Amino acid sequence: MGNIMLDVLKKQKEGRPVGIYSACTGNALVLEACMRHAVATGTPLLIEATANQVDQYGGYTGKKPAQFMEMIRDLAEKTGLAMDRIVLGGDHLGPLTFAGYEEEKAMAESSELIRQYVEAGFTKIHIDTSMKVASDDPQTRLPDEVIARRGAHLARVAEDAFSRLKEKDPDAVHPVYIVGSEVPIPGGSQAAVDTGVKVTEPDDFRATVEAFRQAFAAEGLEEAWKHVIGVVVQPGVEEKDAGCTEYDRAKAAHLMAAIREYPTLMFEGHSTDYQTKIHLRELVEDGVGILKVGPGLTLALREGLFALAFAEKEMLAHAPEKQSRFMEVLDEAMCRDPKYYQKHYHGTPEEIALKRKYSFSDRCRYYLPVPEVEEAMNKLFANFENGVPLNLLSQFMPIQYTKVREGSLENRPEMLVMDRVANTIDEYLYGTRQQEL
Repeated sequence: MGNIMLDVLKKQKEGRPVGIYSACTGNALVLEACMRHAVATGTPLLIEATANQVDQYGGYTGKKPAQFMEMIRDLAEKTGLAMDRIVLGGDHLGPLTFAGYEEEKAMAESSELIRQYVEAGFTKIHIDTSMKVASDDPQTRLPDEVIARRGAHLARVAEDAFSRLKEKDPDAVHPVYIVGSEVPIPGGSQAAVDTGVKVTEPDDFRATVEAFRQAFAAEGLEEAWKHVIGVVVQPGVEEKDAGCTEYDRAKAAHLMAAIREYPTLMFEGHSTDYQTKIHLRELVEDGVGILKVGPGLTLALREGLFALAFAEKEMLAHAPEKQSRFMEVLDEAMCRDPKYYQKHYHGTPEEIALKRKYSFSDRCRYYLPVPEVEEAMNKLFANFENGVPLNLLSQFMPIQYTKVREGSLENRPEMLVMDRVANTIDEYLYGTRQQEL
C-alpha cells in the first residue's frame, strides 16, 4: 500500500478539492469515535500525536511513539478499521519541548524523538525546527537558513530510521514530510488580548521552501526532498478561547495562488477548530489539503459528557449520593493543578471559572486522564447502563435522540458521547470530501 497522503496531494494538484482532516488528539474515546465514523463513512483517517503528547519520555499522555502505535492498533481492531486506512503522523517534531537546552543537546533530543516516531511506523512527519533554543539570540529572528539546516538534519535522521525499519519490515510505507510552522504554538493562543492573525506572505512561503530545498541538498537528501509534500502556513485561522478567527479567502488569495507554483506541494493548515463547514471547504478548495483539528474534537466529547451529567442530575435528583458529580470532580481536579490552563484563561475569578468548563480552548481535556475524573466518568456511564431515558435524551442530546429513535444509534452512554464527536467530524468530512480518497 502507498501512503494515503500522496493521494491527497495528487488530487490537490489535479485541481480536485479533496483534502483530509487530521485528528490531533491522544484521547482514546475521541480516537475510537473517529475510527468508528471512518468505518461508517468509508473514509480514511489521519491521526497525529504532537511532540508534547507523545515523546521518548512519554509526553503528557505517558506514551512513547511505539506505545501510541500499539494503542491505535488495539482501537483499530476493536472498531474494525483496517490499519492501511489509517495514517499515523507526528506533529511539531523537533525542539518544541527541548527548547531550554543548547542547540547540540536540543537537536540530540529531537533526533531521538524523530527516530522513535519513524521506527514505530508513523508515516507523516511534521519536521518543526522553527522555535529558538537556549543558544539562539533571543533578540533576533531565527534565520530561515538555521531553521532549514536543523530541519534537514532531522530529515536525515528520519531517512536513516526508515532504512532500519525497512530492513525489519519490507512492506513499511515511506513517511512523507511536512515542513514549516507559521502557526500558533501547540495548545492554542496564550494571549490575554486577541491581536488577530496575519496571513503568511507569499514571499515568506517561497523563502521557506527554497531554504529547505537547499538545506536538504546540502545534506545529500535530494531523494528525501521528493517525500516533502506540504508546507505549514498561516492562512488566517486560529482557534482561541472565544471560538476562532474565521477564514477569509479574500485575505488569503495571494498566498493561495502561490501554492500553484509548486507541483509537488500543498498547504497544511493548523488550528482549524471551530471553522464552519463552509470555511473548511473553502480552505481545501484553495489549496489547504490537510486540516488539523484538536480541541474541537475533545470539546465535542466534553459537551457529550456534560449532557449526560445534566441528565444524570435530573434522573437522580432524589438520590444525589448516587450521582457521579462528573462536572464537579473535573473542576476540582483543574483547581488543584492549574498548570494546564492558567496561561490560557484570563479575567476575573468568575470568568475563569466559566472558562474552565466551557472555553473553546478546552483545556479541561488535559484533566480527563486524572484517575478521579476517569472514575467519575465511569460512574456516569454506569448510571446509564440501561440507556438514557428518552425524555432526558431528547432534552440534552436531541440529535442523538433522533438517531436512537430511528434505530441508527445504540442508547448506550459511550456510543452517545462518541456520536456527539461524530457531529464535529461530519463538518470536516463536508469540508474535505475525503470519501473520494
